[in-house]
Amino acid sequence: MASLLRGEAPVILQPAGTSQYSGAYCPTGVPFKEVRRGPFDGKADIAVRLGINGEVPKLLTFGGGSVVYEHDGRDNRGRVVYRYAPKLSSGHRGLMDGVAEVYAEHALKKGEQR
Repeated sequence: MASLLRGEAPVILQPAGTSQYSGAYCPTGVPFKEVRRGPFDGKADIAVRLGINGEVPKLLTFGGGSVVYEHDGRDNRGRVVYRYAPKLSSGHRGLMDGVAEVYAEHALKKGEQR
């Protein structure tokens, strides 16, 4: 966990929930469950700066803004939860196309072994 300064709150990054992934891009041949996975899921060594009224930022961005996580409350340990937001992430299509390539390669290898 990150060392916290006054006015900061610990964060945990999680996979997308229904509201974040509904209608998100998913290439043919890739299970829709893969859409939920964000590149930084599980990361818990970061903190956010609280606003004047104690509010947290609605969005966290990474990779120059290409990966977006959306605020989704707090967990039972008091950490601020952010969920991957594929519909808001400009890098999501490229990420999913890469996942599709891996699935296609796996299917080819599986077919060659029969």
